[in-house]
Amino acid sequence: MMPSLHSRQRLRLHRSYPLPLLHLLHALQPMPMLSTLLILLALVFSSFAQAAVPHESATPAYAEEQTILQSEKDVPEPGFGSAKSGRNHFDRHFIVPPGFMPEQDVILQRGGNTWRNLRNGPIASIAGTILLVVPLLIFGFYRAVGPASQSRGDGGGGGQIQRFTSWDRIVHWATAITFIILAVSGLIVMFGKKILLPWMGHSVFYWIALLSKYLHNFVGPLFIVCSVLMFFTFLSRNVFRRWDWQWIKRGGGLIKHEHIPAGFFNAGEKVWFWGGVTLLGLLMSITGLMLNFPYFKNIGANIGLTRYLLQMADYLHIIGATLYIAAAMGHIYIGTWGTPGAYHAMRYGTVDEEWAHSHHELWYNELRDRHAGAPSHDPLPPGAPTHPRI
Repeated sequence: MMPSLHSRQRLRLHRSYPLPLLHLLHALQPMPMLSTLLILLALVFSSFAQAAVPHESATPAYAEEQTILQSEKDVPEPGFGSAKSGRNHFDRHFIVPPGFMPEQDVILQRGGNTWRNLRNGPIASIAGTILLVVPLLIFGFYRAVGPASQSRGDGGGGGQIQRFTSWDRIVHWATAITFIILAVSGLIVMFGKKILLPWMGHSVFYWIALLSKYLHNFVGPLFIVCSVLMFFTFLSRNVFRRWDWQWIKRGGGLIKHEHIPAGFFNAGEKVWFWGGVTLLGLLMSITGLMLNFPYFKNIGANIGLTRYLLQMADYLHIIGATLYIAAAMGHIYIGTWGTPGAYHAMRYGTVDEEWAHSHHELWYNELRDRHAGAPSHDPLPPGAPTHPRI
């Protein structure tokens, strides 16, 4: 029941940056990448501090909402930089405060339905199109170009070399499995009503949607933990070196099936590590935690997680998830059909000697030097004479 217009209370609002956020940014100064991302997010959000949805741009859901919007035509709407992002339409006779929500007494938020239409309209359409087109492009690339150039060792026959330790593989597969759970459950939450509900029916879809929701909420923090472990586990092997530029300029030799010497990870794998696992992982982690825990005591109220801020986090979460899933499709292709022998490395931890020399020659030469007792040195740059094989 909509409370009477005469019972509405109006709050005097102040616009100021919360001290906990400033303290957080100050504490993260020794971590330049994380602090930079937070600063960029803060700049994006702050640009909308005055960005209340105008009355003429709001999309009301009900006639009562339209009536209230018309009555407030000349009243400025507080942005998400304010203590509250909506109008205060609180009547204690009808509404019981549900907990620690900073906007527990806000019944009407002008941008709510506008956010809903934008999320379920253009954003959903663009995200869905990308996620349909990318696998088609990968399949077309595979049909036109084929897998990476094969050597005698792609099918076995040479000596086995350890490439990944048990810890490497545990961290990788834990991160991969949690990512897949989040991707599938997130897609159901995002597109389930349009794709699954019409042919599945409400009864079955109800349980699938409910399970997806709880899986997404509970697996999300676990994925963050796995991502952090993965970052520190593989960090030292993903530092860009001078020879990586040759790999990038020649596209890894994928199209012409060229042999381009690479270290333990090639430049493409390093781009995936920094752009996908790290940058998109940070974006998904920050926005996901905001959406997952907006109403913890002394968190939501202090930081000011108003509806406007959560709506912007939702936009970024969907955009980041779309890019992450699309990039992961490419990563999965390269690690399976695109590069025969690569899956065996992550599955069992070892690779064939010929495979190592064919795909990661500079790393292979390092192993050769250590095996022969030669003094340690940096891998040879592209174009330099290579050592004889083991």
